[in-house]
Formats: sequence, C-alpha cells, structure tokens
Amino acid sequence: MPRARRTPRRALDSDGNPVITTSGLTKVYQSRGREVTALDGVDLHVREGEVYGVIGQSGAGKSSLIRCVNLLERPTSGTVTVAGQDLTALVGRGRRAGKELRRARSRIGMVFQHFNLLDSRTVRDNVELPLEILGLSGQARTRKALELLDLVGLADKAKAYPGQLSGGQKQRVGIARALAGDPKVLLSDEATSALDPETTRSVLQLLRDLNQELGLTVLLITHEMDVVKTVCDSAALMKKGRIVESGTVGSLLATPGSELAHELFPVGGTPAGPGSTVVDVTFHGEAAAQPVISQLSRTYNIDISILGAAMDTVGGKQIGRMRIELPGRFEENVVPIGFLREQGLQAEVVDGGPGGSTDIPAQTPAPLTKEVAK
Repeated sequence: MPRARRTPRRALDSDGNPVITTSGLTKVYQSRGREVTALDGVDLHVREGEVYGVIGQSGAGKSSLIRCVNLLERPTSGTVTVAGQDLTALVGRGRRAGKELRRARSRIGMVFQHFNLLDSRTVRDNVELPLEILGLSGQARTRKALELLDLVGLADKAKAYPGQLSGGQKQRVGIARALAGDPKVLLSDEATSALDPETTRSVLQLLRDLNQELGLTVLLITHEMDVVKTVCDSAALMKKGRIVESGTVGSLLATPGSELAHELFPVGGTPAGPGSTVVDVTFHGEAAAQPVISQLSRTYNIDISILGAAMDTVGGKQIGRMRIELPGRFEENVVPIGFLREQGLQAEVVDGGPGGSTDIPAQTPAPLTKEVAK
C-alpha cells in the first residue's frame, strides 16, 4: 500500500494559471503477488506556457507520472486535470465519457523515447497517422503534415522512410506527429536520452522554440541535469514515487538546502585542515559577473581557498556555485558570510570544522565596518 504522504519542499513560483494539475496521484502495480507503489500521492502544478522538467533516477516514478497525465496508465487514486478538464472523471463512465476522454487526449501531444515510428510508412505518412484517426481528409492531412515537417526542419524528408533517418531526425518526426492535433500540452518521455549530446541540444532547442512560437506547455521527464539547465523554466525532483522538491529553477537555486540546486550545480572539495569554515556560495543575476570573492578577501584581509566551482547559463542567465574555505571557526566568519549575503549571494555553511557550527542566521547581518570586523 502507499506510504504515508510527506509534504514536499516547494520553492516559491511566480504567478501563472496551471494547465496540468495532479492531486494526490497514486499508482500501485501488482507484481508477483505483491503491490509496488510507483506514485505515492503526487501533487504537480505546471503553469501555462512553461517548460517543466521532472527529474529523477530510474525507478523514481517519472514514466508512470507522465503516462498517468494523459491516462495511458490509469491512476489507482487521485485526480489529473489538463486544461481545466478532470480526465480521471472520464474513466469508466460509459461511451460518452470515453469519447470525451479521446477528444481530451487529442489535445495532449506525446513524444516517446524510442520514437515509435512505423517503418513501413514514409515520414509524411507517420505524421498523418493521428490526423487519419481524427478523420481529416487526405488533402487536409497532407497539407498539415507538410506544414509540421517544415516547422521541425524536415520539409525535405517527407518522402523518406524512418530507416533512412538519423536518431535526431526520427525524434523530430515524432515531435511533428505529436503536434498534429494542435495540442495545448506536449509531454516528452525521455525524448533525448537515446541521442548524442549535439543532437540532444538541437532537439531541446526545438522544444524551446515550439514552446515560445506556439505557446505550448511542455512537461518533460528526464534523468539528465543538463536537460533541466538547458530548457526548463521549472523543475521537480522525484524520489521513490514522490515529488520531494519543486519550483522555478531560479527560486530553487536561491533556496537554502535545495537538493535540486546541488544536483544542477554540484561542487565538491575537501578542506585543507581542521578549524576552518566551508561555505557553498550561489551566484546568479548581476552578481555572477562581479569579483565578489576577491572583494571579500581584500575587505577582511583573509585568505580564501576555492575548493570547487561550477558556472553555467540557465534560462539565458549566468548562474554559478562555488565552494570556498574560510580560515577559522564559524563564529569567526559570521561577518564575512554576512558580506556575501549583502552582495545578493546565497551562502550556506556545509562544514564548520571540528566543533564549529553549521547554521547561518536567517536574517542578513547588519552592515559592519572593516575596523569593527577586525
């Protein structure tokens, strides 16, 4: 049976209308006479027009979650609402409800990890397949398919067969097919995990372009942190069927103790010796381009060791993390840590040294002069 639910840590999100909402979503499978809980009370809120990434290791429940969103998998309990319609209320309610569910699904596009193209059909025919199911005429199907292939950069491959395409091209065909029904929501199930890094970047850029040009809301699942850094506005971390943390990428990076922030920008390093204070510093916005660490060293006349650092661009903005070592116990470094916070940085003590404290005061320390600090 599902375990007792735990309230996930959630960073503050900006305002926005939710297009995808799951509430108390649970999925239990029967396997060899025992119950396996894949989803354990998942609450998810994806805002209109954003790219939302769900990240986690294999077995975390990501695939079960995305397949429950369009009801390819029927949830054991809980609700799924897409574009204001409760899809779970349409399950098992007769022919009329089944027809409404199929209609609702037609507005949800799905991109699969292994493309799922029909080898016996041309590229154009693969894109036309959902349009055939929707009952469009042959001429209308062809016109729509060619428009979509042009949109994904494959106008010249309409008459080719899947066996003649590269992996990245096959995935672009899959994306075009997913867009055939003019969906409001696009679901991506590990769409880039089988691709090389360069092709992955091009496919992710295509998803971002479609998000901006068509106003698509994109929900993707992945186990790759680079995917979140490259394309996502918001993200959630899944573990053992639960969402343990969620929010916009920017707010997560500014949240003390965020597991996802540490995963996005891992920094390591071992202090040189006992009696020192190790601090993880997060830079974002204008502060990422300022020489704050050298200013700290000059202002307080202290030697600072850089144990590790990572810098990248997220959502068009530079964001970085650095692990530094300050001489002395935490109590001796309250003022330098306060200086970092005054510069708009997030500073988190991760090792106060033997006998040292590891807690940072929640409030920003009052400004102190260099003379008082000494």
